[in-house]
Amino acid sequence: MKRPFPAKRADYYPPSRPWQALSTPRGRGVLLALLLGGLVAVAGAARAEVPALAAEGVDHYTLALTWHPGFCATRARPPRECREPSLRRGAGDGFVLHGLWPSLPARFRARGVARRRWWQQGCFLERPRPDGGFCRAHSPLALPEALGSALDRSMPGRASCLDRYQYAKHAACLDLEAEDLFATALAMLAVVNASAFADFVSVHRGGEVRRNDLVGAFEAAFGEGTGRALRLECGGRGQRRLTEVRIGIAAEAVARFPDAGSLVRLDRGDCARRVGIAAFD
Repeated sequence: MKRPFPAKRADYYPPSRPWQALSTPRGRGVLLALLLGGLVAVAGAARAEVPALAAEGVDHYTLALTWHPGFCATRARPPRECREPSLRRGAGDGFVLHGLWPSLPARFRARGVARRRWWQQGCFLERPRPDGGFCRAHSPLALPEALGSALDRSMPGRASCLDRYQYAKHAACLDLEAEDLFATALAMLAVVNASAFADFVSVHRGGEVRRNDLVGAFEAAFGEGTGRALRLECGGRGQRRLTEVRIGIAAEAVARFPDAGSLVRLDRGDCARRVGIAAFD
């Protein structure tokens, strides 16, 4: 029998009592947004205000959110953020941040750069990737203290300098400040983690769901037809373990995320028909 899932976040909390959305583990992602600039009420549920971005000549962004237990379970050699329990605490909030990726910029397209090449190399097309790894080659990003603390929790890969890599590859050549990129990405993460979609995934930790039910939960949370903006990434044997979700967002509509009109189509992804939702022990 198909397992039901809530249609909207408001189904969990009555409109007259929106503060309850902040009192649960799922609400921690929303509390993160308080560090980044405030909340607004939408349909009786708490929602982060998402700052706009201004990368010139970009059509859309891809918000990449990792399901940390699944990522760690599918690594042949798990990185530090998988081995040390203190670095897993953000996984208790739901998804964690991988990155926010601008699409192929117009000036690169004009030079004949293909979309696939941009995704593979990004800004390294102009400034080659340094030898020796980013922890050695790049100094820590200069971020406000509150933003840095929020990023420590919500991007476990920062322990392996993932933040430096993400900024250098996806934004440094586009006149995007690191502070702006990560503030926007964390606000989007807070919105997703406060949604019925994240609740659906979290409820099934340690179990298995149909791929189509994940898409259905996303549409129930964000609107009919929005599932086309969702790409599911899986790993492990037979691509049966959820490792990441990616969401397409129109560049001119970043500040309206997650309104249905702000989302754009992405490719389907590589997950099998049934998907395991890993959990940490």
